[in-house]
Amino acid sequence: MKDVVIEFDNVVKYYSLYHSFIGIKNFLFNLPKAIKTFKKNKFCALKNISFKLNRGETLAIIGQNGAGKSTILGLIAKVLKPTSGRVLVRGRVVGLLELSAGFHPDLTGYENIILNGILLGMTKKEILSKVNEIIEFSELKEFIYQPIRTYSSGMLARLGFSVAINVPADILLVDEVLAVGDINFQKKCYKKIEELKNKDTTIIFVSHDLEAVVKICSRCILLHQGEIIKDGNTYEVVEYYKKNFS
Repeated sequence: MKDVVIEFDNVVKYYSLYHSFIGIKNFLFNLPKAIKTFKKNKFCALKNISFKLNRGETLAIIGQNGAGKSTILGLIAKVLKPTSGRVLVRGRVVGLLELSAGFHPDLTGYENIILNGILLGMTKKEILSKVNEIIEFSELKEFIYQPIRTYSSGMLARLGFSVAINVPADILLVDEVLAVGDINFQKKCYKKIEELKNKDTTIIFVSHDLEAVVKICSRCILLHQGEIIKDGNTYEVVEYYKKNFS
């Protein structure tokens, strides 16, 4: 029996929709009504989501904007909490989400590798042991001692991807970040993803690039308005999505 590393059990996630009141006096004198309004004005991002993911599985999550894909990633990464239900995650999670997050513009590329690696959960010793590998993968060697405020957005994305992809992970979250650099660099990114798959890394891939979804993942979940519409073979789910939602 395979190890279950991610489990969602009837997960519901609401976001509050806040509206302004005219004046603090009006708010205070209508406090019960204000509290009632706050409680009523909610958006349900996920509705009773249940699924399990085994170690080494590659899962794509697809759907239109606002379907709830990023909310699921946020719950797995533990930056969000469910309103109700249960989310179990077993193992070290690394997210390829916002690739330039955690970078400081006045630090050099080299210094930002150290900083970003530590923010992603590595020790200084661990990140230093991988720094040359990261620089080589990024193809930014001649710029690595320049402040990253001089980098283009593409260079920043390549540096961020290179750091995150080299952090040891049991579970890898990938959200629309593989379109970095030129075609050759993208090929290298896909090759690295394949290497991680062969090492039994569990991968959750969110993308609107359906060709990449089919290429990377063996299983796919289709979300629509916070609900799972279909869960199964990637090619079949993608074809259903193109037929019914494109």
